[in-house]
Amino acid sequence: MAEPLVRARRRTWSAETTVGASIVAFVVIAAVVGPLLSPWDPNAPDVLAALEPPSLEHWMGTDSAGRDVLTRSLVGAQISLLAGVLITVATVTIGTIVGALVAYVGGWFDAFVSRVVDTAIAIPFIVVVLATVAILGVGTVSVAVGMIIVGWAVYARIARAEVLSLREHEFIMATRSLGYSSPRIIFRHVIPNVIRPSLTFATMDVVAAMVVLAAMSYLGFGTQPPVADLGSIIAGGQPYLLSAWWISTLPAVILIALGVGVGLIDDGFSGRRKGR
Repeated sequence: MAEPLVRARRRTWSAETTVGASIVAFVVIAAVVGPLLSPWDPNAPDVLAALEPPSLEHWMGTDSAGRDVLTRSLVGAQISLLAGVLITVATVTIGTIVGALVAYVGGWFDAFVSRVVDTAIAIPFIVVVLATVAILGVGTVSVAVGMIIVGWAVYARIARAEVLSLREHEFIMATRSLGYSSPRIIFRHVIPNVIRPSLTFATMDVVAAMVVLAAMSYLGFGTQPPVADLGSIIAGGQPYLLSAWWISTLPAVILIALGVGVGLIDDGFSGRRKGR
């Protein structure tokens, strides 16, 4: 009996999932531990060491201000990862609660919020992000708020569809017959049963949020100096692509690695779900 259980556990993680998780884990550990071990201040300039190529002293060279590219890129990865996770958590939480609430309540409230969701999804997200930046000013928070304003709607639609299929199930009817309040039913019995489909999209949305933030920082609307995320580091190295290629290369590789890693994880779990 134990042997089939062991085989079942082994099948839980496919080769794609294992490789993807290893890539993501490596990047996350490097981003967290690397700056703690580095002797270099990521924001302290050293003009005498400007644009030095990779060496034993600076493994990935220095930028135009003499700052260590490896340390700066790992700190930038910290900021990008944290922002991506927080933005995704906010959109999943808001969208799931709103979607579950409107589907459970129904009626005119459901119809009204559904139109709001349709409108939010129809508007190009870049327009909302740029409008938010124009109102609140440049910075990571403004970009994050813009992405949350757009992103929650997708999760609201997913949660609404799941709740509509669960609303008349026996366990929900039983909680009603026991006299449980609507908030208790929604938060203790409905939402836990609809969160899994949202998590499937959330894994990819973490990287998507990082890429959007990097793009906004590249354009000068996101993270502001002296703090830097991956996008602003890439932008800082653009004028030196031919003479100092290493400045933009590492942060770009980190973004690509995270995208590939999360994509492999998603493919692995998708294949597992289809095989069931």
